[in-house]
Amino acid sequence: MKFVVKQSACWTLTAILAFGLTGCGNSDQGAATADSSTVRISLMQVGDIPKTGNDIETGLEKHIGKDLDIQWIPSSAFNDKVNVMIASGNLPHIMRLNYIPTTVGAIRSDQFWEIGPYLKDYPNLSAQDPEYYSNITVDGKLYGIPNFRDIGRAAIVYRKDWFDTLKLGVPKSVDDWYNAAKAIATQDPDGNGKNDTYAFPLFKTYTEGSQAPLTRIAVSLGGVNRWGVDKSGKFTPEFITPQYTEVLQMMHRLYAEKLINADFPSLDSTEADKMMASGRIGMKLNGVATNGKSTQQLLTAAVPDGVVDISPFIGPEGIRIAGEPGNFGFLAFPKATVQDEAQLKDLLSTLNKLMDEPTSTLQLRGIENKHYKKTADGKTEFIDFDGYQRDVKPYRDNLLNIEGYNVPELIDTELGTKGVKLSKDDRKYAVSNPAYNLVSDIYTERGQELDQMISDAQTKYIMGELDDAGWQQAITSWRTAGGDQLIKEYEEAYAKLNK
Repeated sequence: MKFVVKQSACWTLTAILAFGLTGCGNSDQGAATADSSTVRISLMQVGDIPKTGNDIETGLEKHIGKDLDIQWIPSSAFNDKVNVMIASGNLPHIMRLNYIPTTVGAIRSDQFWEIGPYLKDYPNLSAQDPEYYSNITVDGKLYGIPNFRDIGRAAIVYRKDWFDTLKLGVPKSVDDWYNAAKAIATQDPDGNGKNDTYAFPLFKTYTEGSQAPLTRIAVSLGGVNRWGVDKSGKFTPEFITPQYTEVLQMMHRLYAEKLINADFPSLDSTEADKMMASGRIGMKLNGVATNGKSTQQLLTAAVPDGVVDISPFIGPEGIRIAGEPGNFGFLAFPKATVQDEAQLKDLLSTLNKLMDEPTSTLQLRGIENKHYKKTADGKTEFIDFDGYQRDVKPYRDNLLNIEGYNVPELIDTELGTKGVKLSKDDRKYAVSNPAYNLVSDIYTERGQELDQMISDAQTKYIMGELDDAGWQQAITSWRTAGGDQLIKEYEEAYAKLNK
């Protein structure tokens, strides 16, 4: 299900996008972009803005044969800023977009180049898993290159020392999850004589995004990933399935027995992460496999003898995980600035070069003898990981690279190596969300409202403010308010794409 993470807070701009974009192709900004030696690109700022002309940027420019003129947009204001840029026509050659209703609206208004027919001509781009691309299509057509992320990276990051002390295994059933939560909250796994630990925290955005904890548990038990679709093309939202209902009922019980944090409706997810780092919780349920190494590093600072491990989500049928969309946004080409097919192809060639070995290594390892060193057997090893995080990570997170593709193998900690391997190996266990690339008019218009209705009802149910009958009435209200229309439109869009 496309929940709030795929939505912009700036819904008032929908009308601007619908009615104000038609003139963008003739903007003065677009007419002044003839210099093919410079690529203007907008990216998301996470952390400090890299200094212009730094070694990473210079190295990328040298290989691609272009100067990069990068506009860094703060993550907190990213979607709103992009909406304003699109509406004004003041656009770069390449811009990072999120797959949200306003973006889809702009694409459907013919503001971006379709690139699907060209992809086969670029070997690095076309070599990647087709699902990376299908999950960002609009009406079955491709309009950008994903910022690639592993689809099967969902994992439980947990305190192995606590699990060993309490003789717990990785949960495989609703009863296992409840018993683990009770044991960690009541049996003093940290040995400080207090009941001040939880198995896992919930947080205010627990229903959002591709890493929602309840969804992940329900999928492991045999449930659907946000939406289910049967062989006849009928769609079912997760929250009316038996697996999800079981998980919701368990959360209600945990809350009633004070076995999860009571402040979850107001707790920020970053604060929940800090609870893991400070040694107050036993599991991080919204993490990914490669979080294990960094979580161990953070925990060691607070709890030197604490031990972290990772595991895929496991259920009665074995490993079964909620597949992620495979991207951290995507890179698209505005027609207002990219004026013809020749320029589009040149830009696609530039992005393809970003996945060559030199530029992949630069993004994923940094600069030799500064951030990493080569080993005698041709592998790589970090010598300044903190410097890499500071200098290189902004480019790695925004541009094009995939760990394991055109980059030398990394000698890492045992947990770091395990995380990378699990992210790759678990691709075959990933359950896809069939609605990732479906377009619905009612969702574009009222998606935030519909999602919030169900999210609020779940929170009230967990806290005991709604009983079973009240929860069922909330589902009925959702259907009446547009949920049934959403189901119908997804079914129609799915049938059209798969006819």
